[in-house]
Amino acid sequence: MLKLPAGRAICYSGYRDGQNPGEKIYPSKVEIYEDLLLLQPHWRLLRLYDCSPHAERVLEVIRTNGLDFQVMLGAYVGAEMNNFGCPWGATYSEDQLEANGLENDAEIERLIVLAQKFPDIIFSLAVGNEATVDWTDHFVPVHRMIELVRRVKARTRQPITFCENYVPWQHKLRDLVAELDFISLHTYPVWEYKHIHEALDYTRDNYDSVAQLYPNKPVVITEAGWATNSNGRGIQPHNTSQDLQDIYLRDLLRWTDESGILCFVFEAFDESWKGSPDPMEPEKHWGLFTVDRKPKKCMQAFASELVEG
Repeated sequence: MLKLPAGRAICYSGYRDGQNPGEKIYPSKVEIYEDLLLLQPHWRLLRLYDCSPHAERVLEVIRTNGLDFQVMLGAYVGAEMNNFGCPWGATYSEDQLEANGLENDAEIERLIVLAQKFPDIIFSLAVGNEATVDWTDHFVPVHRMIELVRRVKARTRQPITFCENYVPWQHKLRDLVAELDFISLHTYPVWEYKHIHEALDYTRDNYDSVAQLYPNKPVVITEAGWATNSNGRGIQPHNTSQDLQDIYLRDLLRWTDESGILCFVFEAFDESWKGSPDPMEPEKHWGLFTVDRKPKKCMQAFASELVEG
C-alpha cells in the first residue's frame, strides 16, 4: 500500500515582479530562501511545476539550509497536438509541435536526473500538468502520456502521478491511471461560478467523482484555491476577495484534515507574470501572500489555528 507523507501542502512558484519563466528570468537562491522561511512554519510539503533552474534552485536551497520540506516535483509538458477547443487559442505549426515533443523528452530527462539527485527531498514525481483536459493550450494525447510515465518509472524510485482537472479522470484517463501510483486532481469551484456557500460541497463532489471510480488508487488534490481579485475574465469579480479565500481555505483544510486527504493549496504567492497584462487578471491573484510577500487575510486569520498542524 502506497504511503504518502502527511502534513500541510502548498504549490510554490516564486516568480516576483519582473521575473518570468517564459523569459527565463528566475528567482535567485536568496529570494527562494526568503520565501521558504515564510512558508516553513506552516507548510511541510511543496509542489513544484517543472524542472527549470527555478525548481533546481529550490531543491538546492532546501538541501543546503537543511529545511524541513519534501517536494512533489513536476515535469511541464508542452503541446504535442493542436487543441481547437481551447477558448484562448492553441494552434501551432507542425514544426512547433515537433519541437515541443523534443523539449518534452528533454524535460522528462531533467525530471529523472533531479529525482536521482535529490531522493531525500523529492517524495513524488508528477509527469505533466493539465495536458489532457478539453480546454488546455498544451494538449498531449493519452498514449504519449503513458509513454512518458513509463520512461520515468523505469529510472526512478519515487511514486509517480499526473496532475489534471477532475473531469478527464472520469473517462479519458482510465488507461493512464493503471500506470500511476496515485491520482492527482484539481478542483476550482470559483472557476465554475460556484458561490462560497456551495464551494466545499462542490469540491467534495469533484473529489468523490474520481475516488469512487478508483477505490484501489490513492487520490490527492494537487490544486484547490480561491482567487482574491478578478477583472471578470472567467471569474465574476464579486466572487473574489480575501474574505472569500479565507472562508474557502478554512473549510477545505478542515475537511481534508479530517478525511486524511493530502491537499496542495494553490498557491503560496501571487504571480504578476501570469495571464494578460491587466493587473486584475485572476490568474495573478491566487496566493496566500501578495507578490511583495505580504500575508493575506487567510494567513493572518488561520495561521495559528489551522496551518501549524
